[in-house]
Amino acid sequence: MNAALILIIAIALLIIGYVCYGGWLAKQWGIDPSRKTPAHELEDGVDYVPAKAPVLMGHHFSSIAGAGPINGPIQAAAFGWLPVLLWVVIGGIFFGGVHDFGALFASVRHKGQSIGEVIAASMGKTAKRLFIIFAYLTLLLVVAAFASIVAGTFGATNAAGAALEGAALNANLSTAMISLLFIVLAIIFGYMVYRRNMPIGPATIIGIIGIIIIVFIGLNFHPIALSYNAWMWVLGLYILIASVAPVWILLQPRDYLSSFLLYFMLIVAIIGVIGAHPTLEIPMMGDAAVRGNGLFAGGSMFPALFITIACGAISGFHSLVSSGTTAKQLDNEKDAQKIGYGMMLVECAVAVLSLCAVAYVWKEAAVPAGEVPFGSPTVVFATGISRMIGTFAGEGVQSVMYQMLVLAVSVFCLTSLDTATRLARYMFQEFWLDEGETVKDAQGTKAILTNPYVATAITVVLGILLGMTGYSKIWPLFGAANQLLAALGLMAVCAWLGNIGKNNKMFYIPMVFMLIATITSLCQTIMAKFSAGGDMWNYIQGGIACLLVVLAVILAVVSFKTLSAQKK
Repeated sequence: MNAALILIIAIALLIIGYVCYGGWLAKQWGIDPSRKTPAHELEDGVDYVPAKAPVLMGHHFSSIAGAGPINGPIQAAAFGWLPVLLWVVIGGIFFGGVHDFGALFASVRHKGQSIGEVIAASMGKTAKRLFIIFAYLTLLLVVAAFASIVAGTFGATNAAGAALEGAALNANLSTAMISLLFIVLAIIFGYMVYRRNMPIGPATIIGIIGIIIIVFIGLNFHPIALSYNAWMWVLGLYILIASVAPVWILLQPRDYLSSFLLYFMLIVAIIGVIGAHPTLEIPMMGDAAVRGNGLFAGGSMFPALFITIACGAISGFHSLVSSGTTAKQLDNEKDAQKIGYGMMLVECAVAVLSLCAVAYVWKEAAVPAGEVPFGSPTVVFATGISRMIGTFAGEGVQSVMYQMLVLAVSVFCLTSLDTATRLARYMFQEFWLDEGETVKDAQGTKAILTNPYVATAITVVLGILLGMTGYSKIWPLFGAANQLLAALGLMAVCAWLGNIGKNNKMFYIPMVFMLIATITSLCQTIMAKFSAGGDMWNYIQGGIACLLVVLAVILAVVSFKTLSAQKK
């Protein structure tokens, strides 16, 4: 099958899904452009800050993307290009888009509060606390995993302490330098737009020119060479500051500017696939011989395919972003569809491009365990797309495109990292507060625990320490926890819509399917970890998986009881 044809068909289906199904959802739920949003009603200059639709789209997409839509499809390619393609397109339109859009809408109607508060309104306080525990554990895994990924793309050594050399070292040092300069650029951009009232158009042009300048500087001047572990601690300090700073200083401007890197990456990848239009080398229904070889996912297609491909089809982390930061910045309800539903489908397009990228280098990647030539899915993506570009633009352009693609992925991981930290802080604070109580109302020990700096510090320390164990030990457990969180998010919005008399039937199949798939996966993880023994981390991961299953089953029971009561 021709890769360009697959890409065109997939994008056409996603556009149709957005217009038809996304528009239908907006009508069914009662999106009201005249209704005042929490960003205006509760504006505080720190977390609640109205953002123009293009700026918020940039923040939302940069936060939900990370490495997910690239890692998942590439790792799942061993199951075949057809199952991957079907899950990305069908999952995105009928699962992920519904999940993200629903979470954003429900949060906006609950004063920009988290899905935990939505659960409290429809299922009670106990269910809310259980969900917050579950979500907080998942966010710790997000912080650990993405910190490890970013440190791995910045460091002069790898997670095992081995020194990098040659092109790999230069790529890491350049990426680190550009990323640091990018933070400075974002702060300047935020100051000019939000404090000097510069129009968004001229500011955007200046920002894009700034991106070009810092990329040129980073590619030619990168004196900072820190080890993997040193970068982990630097990242810990960064997210400690970034996640408590007012959103207009860094979060909004950085995510908006980083979205242009994403658009650049999308355009380059689409040009590469259409220009080279290669034939997909991946077997249509997969290759069992390469599963679990270090690059590709192992196990059976069910449930592994639906756990491995998360962000490219449906991801629980998205509901936390939608209800944690995006809902607090939404300027008008009419923007909810394009941000919640639309950005999920853009992520699906990235997932299809990732499938095309791994297909282009399939003969090199599909090798037995121990002989894997690519260190990570990010390298596979950058190599595949840049080589396609090189077929008609030359080796010089291919080399530059490779580095730019690695940079784009690293920037999104960094964005997801501090967004996840901010979300975890919200969750930690909400856990200790009673209904109607705010952080300002808290007294005694509760006041200490809900202090934003204390809540953030606890999250950062736990996340960074867990991340020190390395990405490979964290990601498998994160995948299942993240997808189970998606099932719980679907349940929460479904129950809430039922309570207010809105159509919620579009949630039934997605939530039941995701619940079965993820609990099956976690049970497999529990058996594998405890039977393996030996390594302390096997027991820790097995214990966390047990806790996640127990919490999910309890919440599922409460949810189904709520839905049954609504029918009666």
